[in-house]
Amino acid sequence: MTRILIADDHPLFRAALRQAVEVSFSAAEIIEADSLAALEKLGEHAVAFDLILLDLHMPGTHGFSGLIYLRELHRQVPLVVISANEEVDVIQRSLRFGADGFIPKSASVEAMTQAMTRIIAGERWVPEKARRPLPPEIQDFTAMRERITSLTPQQFRVMGMLMEGMQNKVIAHQLDVSEATIKAHMTAIFRKLGVRNRTQAVLALKDLAIDAPGLA
Repeated sequence: MTRILIADDHPLFRAALRQAVEVSFSAAEIIEADSLAALEKLGEHAVAFDLILLDLHMPGTHGFSGLIYLRELHRQVPLVVISANEEVDVIQRSLRFGADGFIPKSASVEAMTQAMTRIIAGERWVPEKARRPLPPEIQDFTAMRERITSLTPQQFRVMGMLMEGMQNKVIAHQLDVSEATIKAHMTAIFRKLGVRNRTQAVLALKDLAIDAPGLA
């Protein structure tokens, strides 16, 4: 049986995606998640998927960092980015960070079903406006991908809160751990990112950020 994961925090859009999936794969088992924490719980139970549909702005994903993180966890699974941000740069960066396709949230159910069918068959699918060769990389993202995937799940959560500008004591409260534990995580994160402090970390992670236009 085909098992498809819909990872999006908007119930109405999850329903639209479910409709598209049911048209394309009538016998598929559909699993839904509304946050990165929910995805991690599925990972703890070693749930395997045949296709992952990921919203870039789902809570906990922090732009492209969530894509990189999930790409590492599910290396062999077709992974598709779903977003309301349809800028060509966002589409191309999604592909560079490991996505096998990009489906705009404005796409019709027919377009979504066509995209999913082709992607699960091993092809790459993006909107027409982005169907051209990727330009030469001005910046090499390989090192950043490796650094992000070297983080433990808890370090990834802390890094996300760092990206949001939270202070150590706030992060400690949110995660229900001591501030000393957060400081230890920060030290490990800085080392893995190759930086010395918060400011350098934020600058190093700026290319992972993405604007959220309306429903994203």
